[in-house]
Amino acid sequence: MKILSDLIKGIIIGIGAVAPGLSGGSFAVMLGVYDKITDAIANITHNLVHKIKTLAILGVGIGFGILGFSRIMKYLFEYHEAQVKFLFIGLMLGTLPYVINQANKKGFKKSYVLPCLIAFSITILFMILENGRIDVIPESSPSLIALILYGIVIGFGTIVPGVSSSFILMYIGAYEILLNGIGNIDLMIIIPVGIGFGLSILLFAKIINVLFKKAYGFTYYTVLGFVIGSIFAIVPPLQFGVDVLFGILITIMGAIASYKLSRLGLAKQDSENSY
Repeated sequence: MKILSDLIKGIIIGIGAVAPGLSGGSFAVMLGVYDKITDAIANITHNLVHKIKTLAILGVGIGFGILGFSRIMKYLFEYHEAQVKFLFIGLMLGTLPYVINQANKKGFKKSYVLPCLIAFSITILFMILENGRIDVIPESSPSLIALILYGIVIGFGTIVPGVSSSFILMYIGAYEILLNGIGNIDLMIIIPVGIGFGLSILLFAKIINVLFKKAYGFTYYTVLGFVIGSIFAIVPPLQFGVDVLFGILITIMGAIASYKLSRLGLAKQDSENSY
């Protein structure tokens, strides 16, 4: 039963890694497996066999979630791109209270606002330089190095709760090509992305753990700034009419759904902390 439970949890985390506005790390926290995953990765050489057993079923589930849901996302982006972007904006807005709650978990200082504003400003600056336009379908195929970097971005979003790596990939114009590659099981894309993902997890897990231990507030508010800026970066072109009203409705529905999910995560954490 535990194997089936871990498999399902892994699938949900995988979906969170693929869907913009959602975070695989956040789902890991909500499902009560985040500490298990990060501890196993950060201390991988200690009790290696046990760590492999711990991560194997979750890893298989994550793989199924990514492969299965990427096909769905490919279809949605091809035929309903604007509506999907509105939905993802709503999903991200709904999780902001959760992310802010996490950022303030160890207290709040006014000095935390500065790195948040800097990160937000950097994201908005890039958006302005690119005329607020996101190339969902890049003009050329990415290089091997670029694919590895995309994998690193995905790994970062898996490690840090509240960070949607898919939002970042969408902003830099890499999301659609990764969806195509993963959905079609294109090994020329999957292998370098997988290498980048593995490097990100292994090399940065300890660094991120240290940052969160030594400078939790500054680190999380920096992340928060990038997250908020990313929301503005994917807003589709607006022309007032029925489509915009429908988009607003989708945004509200997405925000309500993700807010309720994030509340489940907070309730899960509270119950664990009470023991």
